[in-house]
Amino acid sequence: QVQLVESGGGLVQPGGPLRLSCTVSTDIFGTYIMGWHRQAPGKEREVVSWYTTGGNTNYADSVKGRFTVSRDNVKNTLDLQMNNLKPEDTAVYYCNLRRGTENSWGQGTQVTVSS
Repeated sequence: QVQLVESGGGLVQPGGPLRLSCTVSTDIFGTYIMGWHRQAPGKEREVVSWYTTGGNTNYADSVKGRFTVSRDNVKNTLDLQMNNLKPEDTAVYYCNLRRGTENSWGQGTQVTVSS
């Protein structure tokens, strides 16, 4: 498995922005699916956004219009720009990579939205 490292989490006020990055240990190529998932205390992990080969993206209904996922080919990262954050966005955010039989996860980064 490749190594994924999330960064950028922290404490932010409601309505504020935050940008998360997922650094991948190797170059991303071929057919793959990457995504951002999150897990709040006492809840199941849920998908936030998908990024697939060719730049196709999908978003959970709860974050549409507020979150944007993108790939940085220079830094080899998958980034998640989060705007207009809400308290219900509070969770540990995880980066995921699926490629062939690979299914890799990062350790997660905490995002807390509170005033």
